[in-house]
Amino acid sequence: MPLALVPITALFVTSTPALAQPSGASPWGGLKDAHLDVIPRTEAERARIAAVTASPRDFSAPWAFEENAGGAQTVRVRNTPDAFSQPAANLTFQQELDFRVGNGMFRRIWVSPPASTLASDGLGPLYNARSCQRCHLKDGRGHPPEGPQDSAVSMFLRVSIPAPDAQTIKHYIEGTHPSAPEPTYGTQIQDFSLPGHAPEAQMQITYEQIEIPLSGGEKATLRHPTYAAADLGYGPLARGAMLSPRVAQQMIGVGLLEAISTQDILAWADPDDADDDGISGRPQVVWSEVYDQPMLGRFGHKAGNPTVLEQTASAFAGDIGISNPVHPAGSGECTDLQADCTAALDGSNPEQGGLEIDQIGLDLVTFYSRTLAVPSRRAVADPDVMRGRQVFFDTGCASCHRPNYVTQRLAGDDPASFQLIWPYSDMLLHDMGAGLADNRPEGRADGREWRTAPLWGIGMTQTVSGHSYFLHDGRARSLIEAVLWHGGEAQTARDAVVSMPPQDRAALIKFLESQ
Repeated sequence: MPLALVPITALFVTSTPALAQPSGASPWGGLKDAHLDVIPRTEAERARIAAVTASPRDFSAPWAFEENAGGAQTVRVRNTPDAFSQPAANLTFQQELDFRVGNGMFRRIWVSPPASTLASDGLGPLYNARSCQRCHLKDGRGHPPEGPQDSAVSMFLRVSIPAPDAQTIKHYIEGTHPSAPEPTYGTQIQDFSLPGHAPEAQMQITYEQIEIPLSGGEKATLRHPTYAAADLGYGPLARGAMLSPRVAQQMIGVGLLEAISTQDILAWADPDDADDDGISGRPQVVWSEVYDQPMLGRFGHKAGNPTVLEQTASAFAGDIGISNPVHPAGSGECTDLQADCTAALDGSNPEQGGLEIDQIGLDLVTFYSRTLAVPSRRAVADPDVMRGRQVFFDTGCASCHRPNYVTQRLAGDDPASFQLIWPYSDMLLHDMGAGLADNRPEGRADGREWRTAPLWGIGMTQTVSGHSYFLHDGRARSLIEAVLWHGGEAQTARDAVVSMPPQDRAALIKFLESQ
């Protein structure tokens, strides 16, 4: 098949929008919301959206609707581990039934083939977890192993090698960093396997402690991780192999993030820092196998997938080894150099189109993922929370963690349609400095860039997941540690947090905890 070369110049022009004008027409006009059935906004709606998403000026009181972080999907907060597992509040009766069925499939424990339970066989042969829920326990975020006896089930290592040149990449998009799967181990390291097959490797982590002095005589201790793939089951890694750790992300609100207009996100992009504010967010652009075109990357720590469906399909194939309409290989992520793995019996079912999960099942899990509700904010009127909110903006945190959007108006009864939401993310890639660099490019993201993580629900992590580990690899053990790891474009804001009065720093953390 000939390579499909997609020049970015055909998608983007070189001018940059002013940050003060986040809505309206974007100069990056070539990317489409192919996944959405959009009803175009009227001029009156555009004016309303501009008003409700304008930069805030008054920090003396709660803002209208900010408590409802997920718009009409928001549910009352539960102070239990099930806080992230509630259906969106605006689902119809039939949609809630689909949510419940999708939840059952999300929790399904897959078994090795052949099995009497045809609906559940197909695991592996290589895998990281036996169900979606094993990684995203209670729909929350994963964590690194807490000791030698703890499992790494909610965390894995991405792996790739530099590609010789861009022309070797199918559907190459200009600006993409040439890389390729590791010839033997593919794109991620699976640390579990079925009997008769060797696991690919085990993740090893060592930490170096770094003490950071803070104003007021306070201090924090960061832990700097080093990663290795040990006990390699299929020979050494290829020369130049790059490893990158990833913890499972929390699941709430992803359908709302998917429903934000591409142009609303691109309007914040400033790749050349034309306004000279030190912030140069860049869009990730990836090829959609489902829609057969370049699309804005939204999901994953480096925004490597454009839609919730494609993120879900990738996880089924890579994490569990389940074939699906997007990734139909019955052997999951096994490579040609793992001959026994590719030749192993799989769980393909003729009644499911020769797949282990068919389009109906994939759609149900995707719908469940899209409609997990965002809990309401807490204590928005607390004086310390409001002070922390002002510190957040004054320090420049909101330059990347943009507070709110209005989602596209969508046809039918789509629960994500036309909602004012508060994710606190610009959904763009940013240079986060050498400290957080994984030195492994992914798409148009280089080895120092990460997508801005949404903040909604971050204050519920301990309640839902039983830990307080943050960032792409869980190295931060608290919110202040997560802030102190920020570098690159966020270095100025990070340094301001270090030097600010302790009471302002405490207020900032309290604001984050209210999310």
